[in-house]
Amino acid sequence: MTATGQRQKPRRKVPFLRRPGFRLLFLLPAGAALLVGLNAGLQLLGADAPLKVDRFPQVHGMLLVLSFVGTVIALERSVALNRAWGYASPALLGIAGLLLVSPLDLWIGKTVLLAGTIAMALVYIPLWRRQYDNVVLIQILGAVSAVAAAALWLRIPGIPVLLPFLAAFVVLTIAGERLELARIGIGSPKAEPLLLTASFGLLAAALAALLWPAAGYPLFGLALLALVAWLVVYDAARKTIRSEGLPRYIAACLLAGYGWLAIAGVVLAVHQGPLTGSAYDVAVHSVFLGFTISMIMAHAPVILPAVLRKPLPYTPGFWVPATLLHASLAVRLGLGDAAGIHGAWVSGGVLNVVSILLFAVMAVWQATRAQKVPA
Repeated sequence: MTATGQRQKPRRKVPFLRRPGFRLLFLLPAGAALLVGLNAGLQLLGADAPLKVDRFPQVHGMLLVLSFVGTVIALERSVALNRAWGYASPALLGIAGLLLVSPLDLWIGKTVLLAGTIAMALVYIPLWRRQYDNVVLIQILGAVSAVAAAALWLRIPGIPVLLPFLAAFVVLTIAGERLELARIGIGSPKAEPLLLTASFGLLAAALAALLWPAAGYPLFGLALLALVAWLVVYDAARKTIRSEGLPRYIAACLLAGYGWLAIAGVVLAVHQGPLTGSAYDVAVHSVFLGFTISMIMAHAPVILPAVLRKPLPYTPGFWVPATLLHASLAVRLGLGDAAGIHGAWVSGGVLNVVSILLFAVMAVWQATRAQKVPA
């Protein structure tokens, strides 16, 4: 009873799977994978890194793409599924990241990573059965690409050979999300079939790049460009860029990301085999920094409340790390790789790391200051 004699309403108990603390546990190893991956990036640049461990550069790419980005995507899908077994995927992908940087044999972490990608693909099966939606089907193709990349890594140590599958994983997953968000404004009945065709084409081109590199890599580049064309034409970002606040910020991140993805598509289209040297650096970082990290920066204020039940209020300060990311990437790839200026390549790469860490710090600060989202 209260002081006024009125009975207090019992506090509603939040189901275990929906508790923010439970879901946050899966992001902790993902955050560790991000930090180690960025540290490894500094090592590869020849810059001063906080830790100098020979093993870190070997696992740099897979840490960032599958253990970090993969865990975030898998956690989001597990939340959508809302079944306990679904959380095996983000758990395995996160644990794999920790194993990859541990003193244990590398094959142990690789095997757990493969198990995590398989578990992620399995999560999509009940999601597909719920509605038989093209959005889910496109993301299934992305999950299959992740499984292929992890399986091949057990036998092929060279990341350049795995690049098409890793790129297909993030591109198809994000393309599916953008289709879901763009449906309201899409008037053409041809839009979804076109995206679905381009998505199947991208996965087929990734397989062709593995089996017949001379034809497969140009096809993969062209398939990427087809997906970029769809995103530019049908995504609402072309309209919301003229708005204010959060919608404009999201649109700017999206459009900039599509631009970098187009650059990667062109580079891949003019090569007839696994990329090396400057071409590899341009393609990899256009896809996984310019496109993928820009998508994360764009979607974080929307995705975090859904996943952690914790709001991430928009602040104009988010423009600072987003702008720094794209400006530093232009320095790294434009002056560093294209013009051959080593100092620009290193400084641009270091600022890439700074931009990501700055956004992470700002996001944590904003989230901790906000109130919990009601159940």
